[in-house]
Amino acid sequence: MSVDFLITVLNNMDNPARENRKTASNIVLQQPNLIKKLVDLTFDVDNKLSIKAAWILEWICTHHGINHIILYLDTFTQNIQKVHFDSAVRPCAKICEHIAKAYTSKKENLIKKALTEKHIDLIIETGFDWLISQQKIAVKAYTMQTLYLFGRSTDWVLQELDHVIRNQVIHESKGCEARGRKILALIQKDL
Repeated sequence: MSVDFLITVLNNMDNPARENRKTASNIVLQQPNLIKKLVDLTFDVDNKLSIKAAWILEWICTHHGINHIILYLDTFTQNIQKVHFDSAVRPCAKICEHIAKAYTSKKENLIKKALTEKHIDLIIETGFDWLISQQKIAVKAYTMQTLYLFGRSTDWVLQELDHVIRNQVIHESKGCEARGRKILALIQKDL
């Protein structure tokens, strides 16, 4: 299958309904070489098709395992800060959370071996940018969790996360306040 076929599959998706994402992800997984094309389309950030590509990439990482992105960690981490459509930022934030969970897991896994300090730094930098900018609640919730997890092994992150949550995030909405308070409680245990 070619990239043209993948574009056709994405164009035929009317909405992000569960069944649509599941069907498209199964098509991509039948031809693993299409994952690279999916990543490339996700970061074609001025193309509205990037939104649908991000939906499918996130579905694959959530339901079929984060290991599918390992070969593309350089591309993913170097480009996440460029994503600007709200509907594409949310799945990218969720993928970052999956990466952080895998990396900080007590179980051995391939993410622990593949993720570099540079990857982590790029995710952290983008995460703080998302927290202090106008993003949807889901993006901020996934990002707070991601930063908390990476912050447990990076000296300055938890203190900065605590500061940003207290001074900005919890004042934005009830959803941000609830998640922010949960993360603040976790931070207090670690500091």
